[in-house]
Amino acid sequence: MMKPIRVLQWGLGAMGGGMARLMLEKPGIQIVAAVDGRPDYVGKDLGAVLGVGKQLGVTVTNQPEAVLKKENVDIVILATTSWTKEQMPNLRQVIMAGINCISIAEEMSDPEAQNPELAKELDDLAKQHCVSVLGTGVNPGFVLDLLVVTLSGGCHSVERIEASRVNDLSPYGPTVMKTQGVGTTPEAFKAGVADGSIVGHVGFPESIHMISAALGLGVDRIEQSREPIISKVHRETPHVVVEPGMVAGCAHIGIGYRGDKEVIKLVHPQQIHPHLENQDTGDYINIYGKPEIHMAIKPEIAGGIATMGIAVNMIPHVVAASAGLKRMIDLPTPAALMGESAYRRNV
Repeated sequence: MMKPIRVLQWGLGAMGGGMARLMLEKPGIQIVAAVDGRPDYVGKDLGAVLGVGKQLGVTVTNQPEAVLKKENVDIVILATTSWTKEQMPNLRQVIMAGINCISIAEEMSDPEAQNPELAKELDDLAKQHCVSVLGTGVNPGFVLDLLVVTLSGGCHSVERIEASRVNDLSPYGPTVMKTQGVGTTPEAFKAGVADGSIVGHVGFPESIHMISAALGLGVDRIEQSREPIISKVHRETPHVVVEPGMVAGCAHIGIGYRGDKEVIKLVHPQQIHPHLENQDTGDYINIYGKPEIHMAIKPEIAGGIATMGIAVNMIPHVVAASAGLKRMIDLPTPAALMGESAYRRNV
């Protein structure tokens, strides 16, 4: 029998809670601690918080220093924010405790893309404390970067790449609706983009930087645009109502240039109920080179579910990795942890 990998789950929201429930299904993983700041979670058994119908013998705490003990914990899963800068205090705390870390913060998928100083600090700190740190998720981290890189593996040459992810925002809550501009007027959408309150997708610079680094495409400039998706029909979710003429979502595009040449174009139109205007969801990757490669996955790889899966499935790879800050292109490819051999592929 293999010795289970001991995990501290930090953050028990939709993603963190989902990852914790998934880890309970994996005999090679043991949750030994849980951290969350919600007053109604603190002091409760993790089993009660997760609603799994049994006690797990793990008490949720809001005092991470009490449970960040490297003799008891092999890895921390951080599910707290999207932004590297916001997460730095927690990352420093985990790394300086001598514990490996996986973050699902979008910017952590390739921090060098937008925060090179913080990336260097994290890499230096991880090497100093002999731990590895990875940022991952479904996107960035998989669909519009690692999957693109993997598909290029049989190419002799690549001229340019165009990939898109068309998804349905309907299952998400009010925070996502606001950051995507859903339910606003076109004028309010434009103002929100200008003042930074409407951000669209977080992760295009990271994905483009990762693809360029893996293939050697030499991207030296990244430009982004965000345009409103104007609804022609009534659309409604539990959190927002969109009438015709209002904004149903955000069409976000990121383009990576080498000089004046467009070499990577990533397109991510996100909206509520796209089917109401006959828009199918899906993930599409087009590589123009020798040979050309065109891949379509319909419907799209389920976002939340896949983020939970990728983060959990990468646990053995991060624990076994050399010290330092890692990207998905630096480690073995993820695979579902369905049996003992899956935990040992990188030994």
